[in-house]
Amino acid sequence: VQLQASGGGLVQAGGSLRLSCAASGRTFSTYGMGWFRQAPGKEREFVATIRRGGDSTSYADSVKGRFTISRDDAKNTVYLQMNSLKPEDTALYYCAADPRTGVGRVWDYWGRGTQVTVSS
Repeated sequence: VQLQASGGGLVQAGGSLRLSCAASGRTFSTYGMGWFRQAPGKEREFVATIRRGGDSTSYADSVKGRFTISRDDAKNTVYLQMNSLKPEDTALYYCAADPRTGVGRVWDYWGRGTQVTVSS
């Protein structure tokens, strides 16, 4: 499974960005998918996850109500809509795939990150 994240950039506080992560593989619809981020000098942290089928999502408390994860299985793509961005959201954002359980428990595959920078 190969993952390619895109959509990062520089945005002012209060602005929005939408990240995309395109995945290879014929069975994308069975994967759990997730977004993580890593800020300079900090450890990687969980942001959001969506189960296979898209009927269940979960979010870190720090982004709840501002970020929305979604998926388009026809396009093998998962999205992260980020609204009301804050400077503390600045980080390298990674997508990950869980083809083993499909519920976002075992992250076997990781994409390269896409940088999000939020200016104050």
